[in-house]
Amino acid sequence: MAELLSHVLVAYVCFTVASWKLDWLTKRWVAVGTIGALLPDLNRIGLFVSDASLEAAFGVPFRIGAIHTLGGTLLLAGVGAVVVADEHRRAFGVLLAGGLSHLFVDALKVYADGAAGAWLYPVTWLRHPTPNLYVSSDPWVLLSAGALAAVVASIDRYRTR
Repeated sequence: MAELLSHVLVAYVCFTVASWKLDWLTKRWVAVGTIGALLPDLNRIGLFVSDASLEAAFGVPFRIGAIHTLGGTLLLAGVGAVVVADEHRRAFGVLLAGGLSHLFVDALKVYADGAAGAWLYPVTWLRHPTPNLYVSSDPWVLLSAGALAAVVASIDRYRTR
């Protein structure tokens, strides 16, 4: 859970800072971007539903792990953009940017074999070497993301007065 919250906080920081320069990036779109940061972790549904049951439901071969890739994020951002009542293209871009922030942060964490996951699928199956900057279960990751988000939120509140 801490990792999921840290992804949301990182996206909040990125979108809020970007909103200081981009007039169209209102609080609504910052919220949509933070939701986009949750998209890659929808692969956690695999804890409750098997790939075989999803294959039976959809009628096509399905791997739930593919959601935590560039292709899965593109697909989910497209579905999310269709759900938005207006401004589908902007919703797609903001959801995708949130998902990409999630994938980028995950590309920096420690993996046992020293290579990140194949998050660039369907572009490539390449598993790039990771800089091993953090372990996702370390408390300092959440604490630093929370502290940074608190600083940005207070600056943003001061700017809107």
